[in-house]
Amino acid sequence: MIYKVFYQETKERNPKREQTHSLYIDADNEVAARQAVEENTPYNIEYLQELTGNHLEYEKEHTDFHLTEF
Repeated sequence: MIYKVFYQETKERNPKREQTHSLYIDADNEVAARQAVEENTPYNIEYLQELTGNHLEYEKEHTDFHLTEF
């Protein structure tokens, strides 16, 4: 499954909407996706969203879509 991970680059500051970034990751489930990001980055994860069907197709066509590999 493909997940869109919304994150802040540091855990030391309060999250601000204007500083939220995102990445895409392929994982078996949400727990595995969260674990992979937490183990390999210093990011503060705000939200994980599973992308399927039309939503996934939209992200592929209208954003800078590329899967992050750890």
